[in-house]
Amino acid sequence: MRELIAPNGVKVRLTYANPPMQSVESKQELSVSLQADGTPWTVGRAGLRYRDLLPGRHGGAFVASHIRILEGGPVPDYVHYHKARFQVIFCRKGWVRVAYEGQGDPFVLSPGDCVLQPTMIRHRVLESSAGAEVVEIGSPAEHITMADQNMVLPNGLYAPDHKFEGQRFVRFIAEKASWEIWKSPGFIAADTGIGEATNGLGGVRLVRPKRTSASAKRLHATEFCLFFILNGSLTVTTGSTPYALSADDSIVIPGNTSYSLDECSADLEMLEVTLPADFDLSI
Repeated sequence: MRELIAPNGVKVRLTYANPPMQSVESKQELSVSLQADGTPWTVGRAGLRYRDLLPGRHGGAFVASHIRILEGGPVPDYVHYHKARFQVIFCRKGWVRVAYEGQGDPFVLSPGDCVLQPTMIRHRVLESSAGAEVVEIGSPAEHITMADQNMVLPNGLYAPDHKFEGQRFVRFIAEKASWEIWKSPGFIAADTGIGEATNGLGGVRLVRPKRTSASAKRLHATEFCLFFILNGSLTVTTGSTPYALSADDSIVIPGNTSYSLDECSADLEMLEVTLPADFDLSI
């Protein structure tokens, strides 16, 4: 805090801003985003391009974005943090070099890698390959972003397992993934560990068919459920409406909505993000 005095004697007091995170009730709806539809890429923070995967925002409770970095090399970012209930960054293409508070030296996110960014953790994007892409899911949609001009990254301020407002930072490395049977037979999944790190708040998994004829009928109670198609193709049917999805397409399915996964290609791989992390599968 400091005080300035204008030439006319007016006192201007500068004080640290600390706005609280807003709580927004989720209003779920089915949302399908197809790359072929030509959804525009808009310019966001630090010149990044954003493709909106959830236009309705679940009433302001969630945001899902496909983000692209056009130019390779240093990224004009700064040390900052977010006040968010849940925030995940998944590397889709290329690579991104990042630094996080208390997490040691900067590291590179490669395709298939992801991080959980707990609220308040300071971080910075340092550089990237040309055309690098990430998928970001956050809650609430309009979360507070604040700069920290005093912190230098990297640093050893905290132990790597330090909890930020009850959540641990997670760095999932795809090359080290362990694949297990998914909740639906015929599929396998690699869990990122984010469910445990958030005390069950949200879960993130990679999903593949175990066999070429894999199909599943599903119904679950979730506040949020997104599938982003990384490779291959499949058909997701809700009610009597089929949605043919392929790479870079996504679908957000409301809780208590029955749906099926069919016509899965052999090379299918999906990113699954759910809140809560675990849920009861009814079919």
